[in-house]
Amino acid sequence: MINKKIILASKSPRRQELIKGLELEYEVFTYEVDESFPDNLKADAIATYLAEKKADAYPNPINNNEVLLTADTIVWVNNHVLNKPADAQESFIMLREICGTKHEVFTGVCLKTNHSKEILFDKSEVFIKNISDDEIWHYINHYKPFDKAGSYGIQDWFGYTAVEKINGCFYNVMGLPVAKIYNKLKLI
Repeated sequence: MINKKIILASKSPRRQELIKGLELEYEVFTYEVDESFPDNLKADAIATYLAEKKADAYPNPINNNEVLLTADTIVWVNNHVLNKPADAQESFIMLREICGTKHEVFTGVCLKTNHSKEILFDKSEVFIKNISDDEIWHYINHYKPFDKAGSYGIQDWFGYTAVEKINGCFYNVMGLPVAKIYNKLKLI
């Protein structure tokens, strides 16, 4: 079993739900981090860069019995990144782009102790069917997906109606590859 307390540095209610499901001792600690990244980074490199950047910005000392967990999830489609949309119009543009295609979801994770730092990532392929503009606007207006990479939640109406299949970890698409994290925590 894992005998370390997890400090989850995330405002994401989905990540908080996933960590809670692992039945580990944890606390949530949030702080602001600039989520910009170098233009030359692609796909998993963006997600791991941002996860490590968040860990390095943690403002408190990490005690011997603690592990800081930071993460970042991105959607990669047509050789570019989709982060969180700024507004409804940008959300519509993102959703229209991913409909009828396959995209990749990368979650980068940093597990930091007072003496080590582990960086890992997971990748899932998500296949989205074509849905109408009216359906996209219904989703945006009712679910307000502005805090989600790629402007959708796999675990809500869009996932129920538009996702055809996934290759990889469902929970990675939600925001944390929990099995991979759990296995890594057992080694720390």
